[in-house]
Amino acid sequence: MLSRNTTWTLGRDAGQGLVYAGYTFIDGQGFLVPTRLKIKSAKQLNGAEVCVQTGTTTERNIAEYARANKLQIKTLMFENLRAVLKAFFSGRCQAFTADASALASIRANDSGKPEDYVVLPERISKEPLGPVVRRGDEGWFAIVRWTLYALLEAEEKGITQANVDAMRKSDDPSVQRLLGVSEDVGKPLGLDKEWVYRMIKAVGNYGEMFERNVGEGSLLKLPRGINALPRDGGVMYSPPLR
Repeated sequence: MLSRNTTWTLGRDAGQGLVYAGYTFIDGQGFLVPTRLKIKSAKQLNGAEVCVQTGTTTERNIAEYARANKLQIKTLMFENLRAVLKAFFSGRCQAFTADASALASIRANDSGKPEDYVVLPERISKEPLGPVVRRGDEGWFAIVRWTLYALLEAEEKGITQANVDAMRKSDDPSVQRLLGVSEDVGKPLGLDKEWVYRMIKAVGNYGEMFERNVGEGSLLKLPRGINALPRDGGVMYSPPLR
């Protein structure tokens, strides 16, 4: 299994012997700019020079964004990330464009002073990221997919790492089923009935994992945004676990 910042695309899903089990994080191409420039929106980048790494889809995405918004943007191309960062932090370009999560990581770990830089709010591409498994291994594929959905279902039901033991006493049939108190939802996957209970006990639900690794509890401090549950304005939800 590969679980990293690998975008789910048709070519990868259908043409490389791989299959995506779902998405754990919906990202998008964004822009990193110095705070001193007082830029609040990517639409203020008219006339700017923007650093781009070669061998990525970012150059095409920014060209299409500029054309759609009638912006004059000049891209400066560099062969590798080290060269891009050197050019950006030395002031050769007013912005650096890449996936927003990568920009947040660079801001936190490579800038020296994170408060001197900001990731602008716009996302100019779709970059759904998620776990990838080998095509043809349907049993493993199902386990990976429903593990993700169980993490989301646990958050929706308010089941956390701290209260999972107490929640096993809940009168809610869906909670009882999820935690293996009543029905055995692990059997179709070849797992025992307490597999979700043990998972939540070990790592928490999806929201807890998000906050710990990329959210407000991490160095990246990314907002949930579209990765929130539907009740909070996002799109992350689970089909019925029954």
